[in-house]
Amino acid sequence: MLVLTRKSGEGIRIGEDIKVVIVEVKDNQVKLGIQAPNACPVHREEVYLRIQDENIRAAGLPSQIADTLKGFRKK
Repeated sequence: MLVLTRKSGEGIRIGEDIKVVIVEVKDNQVKLGIQAPNACPVHREEVYLRIQDENIRAAGLPSQIADTLKGFRKK
C-alpha cells in the first residue's frame, strides 16, 4: 500500500482520469473530493462490501462458494 501525506487543498492523481483532493481535515476526519469518470464507480468501503454481499446473495450461490469469493476481496 502506498501511503502519502497531503495537506488540506492538496491532492493526488490516479492515472490520468482520477483526482483525489483533501478538502478538509477536522478532528479525526478527513473530507475527500474525488473527480473520476462516470464509468468508474466510487464507493465508501462499507458500502462497497455491502454491495458485494448483496450481489453474492442475489446470485444464489451456495454458502461455501460465497465464502470462498469473499476471500478474494481487495484489501
